[in-house]
Amino acid sequence: MVLLVPFDGSDLSKAALRRACEYSEYTGEAVLALSVIPDDADYARERGWIDEGEPFAVQSVKESMAEAAESVDPDAEFRCEVPADVSSIADLTTDVVRTIREVAHEVDASIVFVGSENAGRVTTPVCSVGAPISEDPEYDVHIVRHAEAATA
Repeated sequence: MVLLVPFDGSDLSKAALRRACEYSEYTGEAVLALSVIPDDADYARERGWIDEGEPFAVQSVKESMAEAAESVDPDAEFRCEVPADVSSIADLTTDVVRTIREVAHEVDASIVFVGSENAGRVTTPVCSVGAPISEDPEYDVHIVRHAEAATA
């Protein structure tokens, strides 16, 4: 079994990764940080992965995410997925969620640790991956609502 952490480099995803790593010390389960990076420059800019005017390359963002995950826990495995091209941000969010759920099933995740910018503010925001991921009964979900709580 695996502890899966969708990882976008945000403070909450880093906190979720720290929580998963702490939890793994008790369970002995492996930790997998998963970055889902759509091949879309606007999506990357909206998430702060690249600056305005900066060229976008999936490989560069992947390397940045891998470094960020390693800085949280060098023992966690890192994986990157690039969903198929779609035509709108709403469709990209759906593809990101679908990819996370597919990987969760593939790796037989026992718990998915979610720390997204929207998960802590509202229960079911339109753009959050938290709600759709939590609907799957195949694994438990741990939602990290506060980045600072995991670092204390």
